[in-house]
Amino acid sequence: MIKNNTFTIKNLKNVVFIGEHESLKDLININDKFKIKSFIVTSPIQKKKIDKNLKHKSFNKLDKSFIDYVSKEVEINKTLFISIKSRWIFKKDIIKKFFQGNLINYHPARLPYYRGGATSSWRIMNGDKIDCQLFHVVSEKVDEGPILYFEKSIVPKNCKTPLDLEKYSSIQIIKLYENFIKILKVKKKISFLKQPSYIGHYFPRLNSKINGWIDWSTSSSNLSRFIDSFDEPYQGAITMYKSKKVFIKGAHLHGGEISKHDYMSGMISRHDGEWITVCTSDENSILISEVIDGKGKNIIKSIKPGDRFYTPTSEIIKSRSYRAKYGPKGLLK
Repeated sequence: MIKNNTFTIKNLKNVVFIGEHESLKDLININDKFKIKSFIVTSPIQKKKIDKNLKHKSFNKLDKSFIDYVSKEVEINKTLFISIKSRWIFKKDIIKKFFQGNLINYHPARLPYYRGGATSSWRIMNGDKIDCQLFHVVSEKVDEGPILYFEKSIVPKNCKTPLDLEKYSSIQIIKLYENFIKILKVKKKISFLKQPSYIGHYFPRLNSKINGWIDWSTSSSNLSRFIDSFDEPYQGAITMYKSKKVFIKGAHLHGGEISKHDYMSGMISRHDGEWITVCTSDENSILISEVIDGKGKNIIKSIKPGDRFYTPTSEIIKSRSYRAKYGPKGLLK
Protein backbone atom coordinates (compact mmCIF):
# COMPACT_ATOMS: atom_id res chain seq x y z
CA MET A 1 0.00 0.00 0.00
CA ILE A 2 1.00 3.62 -0.48
CA LYS A 3 1.71 5.69 2.61
CA ASN A 4 3.81 8.84 3.08
CA ASN A 5 5.21 8.70 -0.47
CA THR A 6 6.34 5.09 -0.04
CA PHE A 7 5.04 1.66 -1.03
CA THR A 8 5.14 -1.00 1.66
CA ILE A 9 3.89 -4.47 2.57
CA LYS A 10 5.01 -4.99 6.17
CA ASN A 11 4.96 -8.77 6.28
CA LEU A 12 5.14 -10.01 2.69
CA LYS A 13 4.06 -13.67 2.56
CA ASN A 14 2.56 -14.14 -0.91
CA VAL A 15 2.84 -12.96 -4.50
CA VAL A 16 -0.08 -13.40 -6.91
CA PHE A 17 0.90 -13.04 -10.57
CA ILE A 18 -2.06 -11.87 -12.67
CA GLY A 19 -1.60 -12.65 -16.39
CA GLU A 20 1.29 -14.66 -17.86
CA HIS A 21 4.97 -14.36 -18.74
CA GLU A 22 7.63 -16.61 -20.24
CA SER A 23 9.85 -16.04 -17.16
CA LEU A 24 7.24 -16.97 -14.54
CA LYS A 25 9.13 -20.09 -13.47
CA ASP A 26 12.26 -18.02 -12.77
CA LEU A 27 10.24 -15.44 -10.81
CA ILE A 28 8.64 -18.17 -8.73
CA ASN A 29 12.10 -19.59 -7.97
CA ILE A 30 13.07 -16.16 -6.63
CA ASN A 31 9.97 -16.18 -4.40
CA ASP A 32 10.95 -19.62 -3.11
CA LYS A 33 14.37 -18.24 -2.24
CA PHE A 34 12.74 -15.55 -0.09
CA LYS A 35 10.18 -18.02 1.35
CA ILE A 36 7.30 -16.31 -0.42
CA LYS A 37 4.36 -18.35 -1.70
CA SER A 38 3.46 -17.91 -5.36
CA PHE A 39 0.08 -18.01 -7.10
CA ILE A 40 -0.85 -17.51 -10.76
CA VAL A 41 -4.20 -16.14 -11.89
CA THR A 42 -4.75 -15.81 -15.62
CA SER A 43 -7.29 -15.42 -18.42
CA PRO A 44 -8.56 -18.24 -20.68
CA ILE A 45 -6.53 -17.08 -23.71
CA GLN A 46 -3.31 -16.64 -21.70
CA LYS A 47 -3.69 -19.98 -19.92
CA LYS A 48 -2.42 -21.72 -23.07
CA LYS A 49 0.98 -20.02 -22.74
CA ILE A 50 1.64 -21.00 -19.12
CA ASP A 51 3.88 -23.96 -18.34
CA LYS A 52 1.62 -26.90 -17.44
CA ASN A 53 3.87 -27.69 -14.48
CA LEU A 54 3.02 -24.32 -12.90
CA LYS A 55 -0.15 -24.37 -10.83
CA HIS A 56 -2.57 -21.69 -12.02
CA LYS A 57 -6.22 -20.67 -11.99
CA SER A 58 -8.16 -19.16 -14.91
CA PHE A 59 -11.01 -16.62 -14.76
CA ASN A 60 -13.06 -14.87 -17.45
CA LYS A 61 -13.62 -11.80 -15.27
CA LEU A 62 -12.39 -10.24 -12.05
CA ASP A 63 -15.74 -11.13 -10.48
CA LYS A 64 -16.95 -12.76 -7.27
CA SER A 65 -15.43 -16.14 -8.15
CA PHE A 66 -12.02 -14.47 -8.57
CA ILE A 67 -12.38 -12.56 -5.29
CA ASP A 68 -13.55 -15.67 -3.41
CA TYR A 69 -10.63 -17.76 -4.72
CA VAL A 70 -7.94 -15.20 -3.86
CA SER A 71 -9.49 -14.38 -0.46
CA LYS A 72 -9.45 -18.08 0.43
CA GLU A 73 -5.81 -18.57 -0.57
CA VAL A 74 -4.07 -15.46 0.83
CA GLU A 75 -4.25 -12.63 3.34
CA ILE A 76 -4.64 -9.52 1.18
CA ASN A 77 -2.58 -7.21 3.40
CA LYS A 78 0.37 -9.64 3.29
CA THR A 79 0.20 -10.19 -0.47
CA LEU A 80 1.77 -8.44 -3.45
CA PHE A 81 -0.36 -8.64 -6.61
CA ILE A 82 1.59 -8.24 -9.86
CA SER A 83 -0.18 -7.58 -13.15
CA ILE A 84 2.11 -9.06 -15.79
CA LYS A 85 0.82 -8.89 -19.38
CA SER A 86 -2.65 -8.92 -17.85
CA ARG A 87 -5.66 -8.67 -20.20
CA TRP A 88 -7.84 -6.99 -17.56
CA ILE A 89 -8.42 -3.31 -16.92
CA PHE A 90 -8.57 -2.76 -13.16
CA LYS A 91 -11.35 -0.51 -11.88
CA LYS A 92 -10.87 2.02 -9.09
CA ASP A 93 -13.09 0.17 -6.59
CA ILE A 94 -11.33 -3.19 -6.86
CA ILE A 95 -7.88 -1.55 -6.71
CA LYS A 96 -8.65 0.12 -3.38
CA LYS A 97 -11.26 -2.09 -1.72
CA PHE A 98 -10.05 -5.56 -2.67
CA PHE A 99 -6.34 -5.25 -3.51
CA GLN A 100 -5.95 -2.63 -0.77
CA GLY A 101 -3.41 -0.76 -2.89
CA ASN A 102 -1.10 -3.79 -3.11
CA LEU A 103 -1.53 -4.14 -6.89
CA ILE A 104 1.43 -3.25 -9.12
CA ASN A 105 2.14 -3.68 -12.84
CA TYR A 106 5.21 -4.85 -14.75
CA HIS A 107 5.90 -2.66 -17.79
CA PRO A 108 8.70 -3.48 -20.30
CA ALA A 109 9.32 0.08 -21.55
CA ARG A 110 10.02 3.60 -20.33
CA LEU A 111 7.16 5.44 -18.71
CA PRO A 112 5.50 7.82 -19.32
CA TYR A 113 6.76 7.58 -22.94
CA TYR A 114 5.30 4.15 -23.74
CA ARG A 115 1.99 3.84 -21.97
CA GLY A 116 -0.30 1.22 -23.49
CA GLY A 117 0.49 -1.97 -25.42
CA ALA A 118 2.57 -3.42 -28.26
CA THR A 119 5.58 -1.64 -26.76
CA SER A 120 8.16 -3.74 -28.66
CA SER A 121 6.71 -2.81 -32.07
CA TRP A 122 6.30 0.88 -31.21
CA ARG A 123 9.85 1.08 -29.82
CA ILE A 124 11.28 -0.48 -33.00
CA MET A 125 9.30 1.94 -35.19
CA ASN A 126 10.67 4.83 -33.13
CA GLY A 127 14.25 3.52 -33.28
CA ASP A 128 14.38 3.54 -29.46
CA LYS A 129 17.58 1.87 -28.22
CA ILE A 130 17.06 2.32 -24.46
CA ASP A 131 15.59 -0.69 -22.69
CA CYS A 132 13.71 -0.18 -19.44
CA GLN A 133 12.03 -2.70 -17.16
CA LEU A 134 9.90 -1.36 -14.33
CA PHE A 135 7.18 -1.87 -11.74
CA HIS A 136 4.57 0.79 -11.06
CA VAL A 137 1.50 1.07 -8.86
CA VAL A 138 -1.74 0.29 -10.69
CA SER A 139 -4.19 3.20 -10.84
CA GLU A 140 -7.53 3.59 -12.59
CA LYS A 141 -5.71 5.15 -15.57
CA VAL A 142 -3.64 2.74 -17.68
CA ASP A 143 0.11 2.86 -16.94
CA GLU A 144 -0.11 6.17 -15.07
CA GLY A 145 0.55 5.03 -11.49
CA PRO A 146 3.71 5.97 -9.53
CA ILE A 147 6.91 4.12 -10.51
CA LEU A 148 8.32 1.94 -7.75
CA TYR A 149 11.46 0.49 -9.26
CA PHE A 150 13.19 0.42 -12.65
CA GLU A 151 16.36 -0.75 -14.34
CA LYS A 152 17.57 0.40 -17.75
CA SER A 153 20.15 -0.69 -20.29
CA ILE A 154 21.16 -0.22 -23.92
CA VAL A 155 19.32 -2.56 -26.29
CA PRO A 156 21.88 -5.03 -27.75
CA LYS A 157 22.77 -4.44 -31.40
CA ASN A 158 21.41 -7.83 -32.42
CA CYS A 159 17.90 -6.95 -31.17
CA LYS A 160 15.96 -6.00 -34.31
CA THR A 161 12.57 -7.71 -34.06
CA PRO A 162 9.83 -7.82 -31.40
CA LEU A 163 10.89 -11.39 -30.63
CA ASP A 164 14.47 -10.23 -30.04
CA LEU A 165 13.25 -7.58 -27.59
CA GLU A 166 10.95 -10.03 -25.82
CA LYS A 167 13.80 -12.49 -25.33
CA TYR A 168 15.99 -9.72 -23.94
CA SER A 169 13.19 -8.53 -21.64
CA SER A 170 12.69 -12.10 -20.39
CA ILE A 171 16.28 -12.05 -19.12
CA GLN A 172 16.16 -8.51 -17.73
CA ILE A 173 12.96 -9.04 -15.75
CA ILE A 174 14.60 -11.75 -13.62
CA LYS A 175 17.25 -9.35 -12.35
CA LEU A 176 14.68 -6.57 -11.94
CA TYR A 177 12.30 -8.78 -9.97
CA GLU A 178 14.90 -10.21 -7.59
CA ASN A 179 16.27 -6.77 -6.72
CA PHE A 180 12.76 -5.39 -6.23
CA ILE A 181 11.61 -8.26 -3.99
CA LYS A 182 14.81 -8.05 -1.96
CA ILE A 183 14.18 -4.37 -1.22
CA LEU A 184 10.52 -4.95 -0.41
CA LYS A 185 11.29 -7.96 1.80
CA VAL A 186 14.33 -6.58 3.62
CA LYS A 187 13.83 -2.82 3.75
CA LYS A 188 10.04 -3.13 3.95
CA LYS A 189 9.35 0.09 2.01
CA ILE A 190 10.13 1.67 -1.36
CA SER A 191 10.00 5.36 -2.22
CA PHE A 192 8.14 5.95 -5.47
CA LEU A 193 8.36 8.39 -8.37
CA LYS A 194 5.21 10.12 -9.60
CA GLN A 195 4.90 10.21 -13.37
CA PRO A 196 4.73 13.79 -14.69
CA SER A 197 1.43 14.54 -16.41
CA TYR A 198 2.90 17.06 -18.90
CA ILE A 199 4.98 14.53 -20.87
CA GLY A 200 4.47 11.03 -22.20
CA HIS A 201 2.55 9.13 -24.85
CA TYR A 202 -0.07 6.40 -25.09
CA PHE A 203 0.31 3.75 -27.80
CA PRO A 204 -2.52 1.26 -28.46
CA ARG A 205 -2.23 -2.47 -29.03
CA LEU A 206 -1.72 -3.67 -32.61
CA ASN A 207 -3.17 -6.40 -34.77
CA SER A 208 -0.50 -7.40 -37.28
CA LYS A 209 -3.13 -8.71 -39.74
CA ILE A 210 -4.65 -5.23 -40.10
CA ASN A 211 -2.10 -2.72 -38.78
CA GLY A 212 0.84 -4.33 -40.58
CA TRP A 213 0.33 -2.98 -44.13
CA ILE A 214 3.40 -1.26 -45.61
CA ASP A 215 3.14 2.30 -46.91
CA TRP A 216 5.85 2.39 -49.59
CA SER A 217 5.68 6.19 -49.86
CA THR A 218 7.37 6.67 -46.50
CA SER A 219 11.13 7.14 -46.00
CA SER A 220 13.60 4.26 -46.23
CA SER A 221 14.50 4.37 -42.52
CA ASN A 222 10.82 4.35 -41.53
CA LEU A 223 10.16 1.50 -43.97
CA SER A 224 12.98 -0.59 -42.52
CA ARG A 225 11.87 -0.05 -38.93
CA PHE A 226 8.21 -0.68 -39.79
CA ILE A 227 9.02 -4.02 -41.43
CA ASP A 228 11.18 -4.98 -38.42
CA SER A 229 8.37 -4.08 -36.02
CA PHE A 230 6.09 -6.74 -37.56
CA ASP A 231 8.82 -9.38 -37.90
CA GLU A 232 9.05 -12.42 -35.57
CA PRO A 233 7.02 -13.52 -33.67
CA TYR A 234 4.44 -11.97 -36.03
CA GLN A 235 3.62 -12.99 -39.60
CA GLY A 236 5.51 -10.08 -41.17
CA ALA A 237 4.66 -6.67 -42.63
CA ILE A 238 2.03 -6.93 -45.37
CA THR A 239 2.02 -5.79 -48.99
CA MET A 240 0.94 -6.98 -52.45
CA TYR A 241 2.99 -8.74 -55.13
CA LYS A 242 1.40 -9.71 -58.46
CA SER A 243 -2.08 -9.12 -57.02
CA LYS A 244 -1.46 -11.44 -54.06
CA LYS A 245 -0.88 -10.66 -50.40
CA VAL A 246 2.65 -11.38 -49.15
CA PHE A 247 4.46 -10.89 -45.85
CA ILE A 248 7.87 -9.23 -45.65
CA LYS A 249 10.57 -10.15 -43.11
CA GLY A 250 14.34 -9.83 -42.83
CA ALA A 251 14.71 -6.18 -43.91
CA HIS A 252 18.03 -4.29 -43.96
CA LEU A 253 18.54 -0.60 -44.69
CA HIS A 254 21.08 -0.28 -47.51
CA GLY A 255 22.78 2.86 -48.81
CA GLY A 256 24.81 1.42 -51.68
CA GLU A 257 22.39 1.95 -54.59
CA ILE A 258 21.43 4.82 -56.90
CA SER A 259 17.61 4.97 -56.82
CA LYS A 260 16.51 8.46 -55.74
CA HIS A 261 12.97 9.01 -57.03
CA ASP A 262 9.79 8.29 -55.07
CA TYR A 263 8.17 6.72 -58.14
CA MET A 264 10.66 3.85 -57.78
CA SER A 265 9.54 3.05 -54.24
CA GLY A 266 8.54 -0.61 -53.87
CA MET A 267 10.20 -1.67 -57.15
CA ILE A 268 12.53 -4.68 -57.08
CA SER A 269 15.73 -3.47 -58.74
CA ARG A 270 18.00 -6.50 -58.34
CA HIS A 271 17.98 -10.14 -57.24
CA ASP A 272 21.10 -11.40 -55.47
CA GLY A 273 20.07 -15.02 -54.96
CA GLU A 274 19.37 -15.04 -51.22
CA TRP A 275 17.92 -11.53 -51.09
CA ILE A 276 16.40 -8.80 -53.23
CA THR A 277 17.04 -5.07 -53.45
CA VAL A 278 13.93 -2.88 -53.23
CA CYS A 279 13.87 0.84 -54.07
CA THR A 280 12.47 3.44 -51.68
CA SER A 281 11.46 7.09 -51.98
CA ASP A 282 14.93 8.36 -51.04
CA GLU A 283 18.60 7.55 -51.55
CA ASN A 284 18.53 4.26 -49.60
CA SER A 285 17.23 0.83 -50.56
CA ILE A 286 15.83 -2.06 -48.55
CA LEU A 287 17.39 -5.50 -48.75
CA ILE A 288 14.80 -8.22 -48.10
CA SER A 289 15.51 -11.90 -47.43
CA GLU A 290 11.99 -13.24 -46.82
CA VAL A 291 8.83 -12.81 -48.88
CA ILE A 292 6.22 -15.19 -47.44
CA ASP A 293 3.14 -16.17 -49.45
CA GLY A 294 -0.31 -17.14 -48.15
CA LYS A 295 0.81 -20.73 -47.64
CA GLY A 296 3.76 -19.75 -45.45
CA LYS A 297 6.40 -20.38 -48.14
CA ASN A 298 9.34 -18.06 -48.74
CA ILE A 299 9.05 -17.15 -52.45
CA ILE A 300 12.19 -14.99 -52.57
CA LYS A 301 13.70 -17.18 -55.33
CA SER A 302 10.77 -16.48 -57.68
CA ILE A 303 10.76 -12.69 -57.28
CA LYS A 304 11.73 -10.91 -60.53
CA PRO A 305 13.66 -7.63 -60.92
CA GLY A 306 11.42 -4.95 -62.42
CA ASP A 307 8.37 -6.24 -60.53
CA ARG A 308 6.93 -4.14 -57.75
CA PHE A 309 5.53 -4.39 -54.23
CA TYR A 310 2.53 -2.14 -53.64
CA THR A 311 -0.19 -1.57 -51.07
CA PRO A 312 -3.72 -0.42 -51.99
CA THR A 313 -4.63 2.94 -50.48
CA SER A 314 -7.74 1.38 -48.91
CA GLU A 315 -5.57 -1.00 -46.85
CA ILE A 316 -3.32 1.83 -45.65
CA ILE A 317 -6.37 3.84 -44.56
CA LYS A 318 -7.83 0.83 -42.76
CA SER A 319 -4.49 0.10 -41.11
CA ARG A 320 -4.25 3.62 -39.70
CA SER A 321 -7.89 3.95 -38.68
CA TYR A 322 -8.24 0.53 -37.01
CA ARG A 323 -7.55 0.21 -33.29
CA ALA A 324 -7.06 -3.30 -31.95
CA LYS A 325 -8.53 -4.11 -28.53
CA TYR A 326 -7.96 -7.29 -26.57
CA GLY A 327 -9.75 -8.85 -23.61
CA PRO A 328 -9.42 -11.99 -21.44
CA LYS A 329 -10.64 -14.14 -24.35
CA GLY A 330 -8.46 -12.51 -27.03
CA LEU A 331 -9.12 -9.97 -29.76
CA LEU A 332 -12.36 -8.04 -29.27
CA LYS A 333 -14.55 -7.69 -32.36
